[in-house]
Amino acid sequence: MAIAAESQFHVLAVDDSLMDRKLIEKLLKVSSFHVTTVDSGSKALEFLVSPDQQEIEVNLIITDYCMPGMTGYDLLKKIKESSYLKDIPVVIMSSENVPSRINRCLEEGAEEFFLKPVQLSDMSRLRPHLMKSKSREEKSNEDEDSSSTESVTSKESSSIKRKATDEEILPEKTRPRLSTSLTIE
Repeated sequence: MAIAAESQFHVLAVDDSLMDRKLIEKLLKVSSFHVTTVDSGSKALEFLVSPDQQEIEVNLIITDYCMPGMTGYDLLKKIKESSYLKDIPVVIMSSENVPSRINRCLEEGAEEFFLKPVQLSDMSRLRPHLMKSKSREEKSNEDEDSSSTESVTSKESSSIKRKATDEEILPEKTRPRLSTSLTIE
């Protein structure tokens, strides 16, 4: 029963090291999580705001701290600044035990800070954050259901949110957009 409940959780794992990415993927799968892996912070953001990803819900992000380009800390900040992504729990991993770095990540909104190599026993520390995320999401859905008076379908609403998120997080990227008229009264 517990395995069935946990298997519904989807974790996005971000690490530039193939070996570390494979290790975290294996640990998460053994712990009955659905896993998607990417090799950079920018690819993680692209995955999170991709129109193709609309049907896949990410329940937690686990990211390496030291990566070229966008660090795990930079990814954490972008996620927590986004109105659409801010409720996704983020866990940071690092092979360096630097207290000031750990504190900075936790103060910025990281749920946990794991020291590498990540171990199977660390996976149990993810569950409380996943459950908090799930209960926040259910409460948010209840609030939306009770206060929703607009005549916008959920697909249109999702597209609007996705577009706003895409522009908010990845402003330097420009993609041709289909312009449609949508009136909300």
